[in-house]
Amino acid sequence: MLKKQFVIGVDIGGTNIRVALVDEKGNIIRKIKESSGEDTVEKLINSIDTLSEVKIDAIGIGLAGVIDKEERVVKKSPNLPAIENKRFIKDIEERFSVPVVVENDANAAALGEKWLGAGRESENFVMLTLGTGIGGGVIYRGDLLNVAAELGHITVEAEGLSCPCGNNGCLESYASARALVSYVVEALEKGKESIMREAYQGNFYRITSEDIYRYALEGDSLARDSLRRAGKYLGIGIATLVNIFSPEAVIVGGGLIGAWDILAKEAKKEAERRAFPQLIEKTHILPATLGEDAGLLGAAYLALKFNETEI
Repeated sequence: MLKKQFVIGVDIGGTNIRVALVDEKGNIIRKIKESSGEDTVEKLINSIDTLSEVKIDAIGIGLAGVIDKEERVVKKSPNLPAIENKRFIKDIEERFSVPVVVENDANAAALGEKWLGAGRESENFVMLTLGTGIGGGVIYRGDLLNVAAELGHITVEAEGLSCPCGNNGCLESYASARALVSYVVEALEKGKESIMREAYQGNFYRITSEDIYRYALEGDSLARDSLRRAGKYLGIGIATLVNIFSPEAVIVGGGLIGAWDILAKEAKKEAERRAFPQLIEKTHILPATLGEDAGLLGAAYLALKFNETEI
C-alpha cells in the first residue's frame, strides 16, 4: 500500500495569499486565505504553521513575479514588491524541516489545470490568469515549459498605458482586474453616466472588478463597455499566443473569470480576427475549472513530484 502523502500548496498573488493542506490525490484538506502586502511572509509562515496538523512531506509555493530558481528569490514582482529579493524560502525549509519548491504562480496554475482541471485532456496549452495582474504558463507535451511566460507583459498597444513592470501597452494594463477598475474609475471621474455613480456616491475607489461584473449583469452600459474592452484586448493577446504556440487550447483563469461570458465573446471574436485562421480553428478557448485553487493545487503538485524524486 502506498504511503499517504500530505503537502502544503501556496499561491501568493498581488491581492491574496492562499495556503492549503493537500493530499497526494489533490484533495484539499484545509485552506487558509489572507490578504497579501508588506506582511506577506509573516502571514505565510503563520498559515503553514496552522495547517501543519499532520506530518507534511514538502511545501510548494507559487509566487507572482520573475523568479531566480537557483537563488529561490523573486527578482521582480510588479504587483507585490514586498516579496522582491526576500530570502525567506530557506527560513521556511529550516523552520518546517521539509523541502520547499518554488515556481511562478501562473505556471503553478497551469500545472494545477493540467493535473485536475480544464487541461487534463490537452498535451499542449497556454494558461492566462486574470487577477490583479495577468500571468501565464505554457504546458508543452504534458509538462510545464521552462520559460518565463510573462504573458501579461506582451505589448497590445505600442504607445499604450504605462505598466508597473516599466513597459507601456502591456496586456495586463488593459485586461486585468486592476485595469478594469482603473478604466471605470477614470470614466466616472470624467462624468460618465452609470448606476455605479449613485451606488458609491462619488467614492469610486471602493469599486471592485466583481462589482463591475455585477452591474454589467444589471445592464449598466459603462460596466458592460469596460468588460467588452478588456475582452477585446484579451483577444489580441490570445491571437498572439496562438500564432506563436499553436496550442490545442488557451485556458483562461484567475479572479476575473466570473465575467467569462462577456469577456469570452469579445476575446474569441478578436482572436479569430487576428490569428492565422489555420491555427485559431484548432485552438479551444476555455475557462479554467479550478477557480482560485488552481495555483495552490499546482504548487502542491510540484511539492508531491519533488518529494517523489527525493525518496
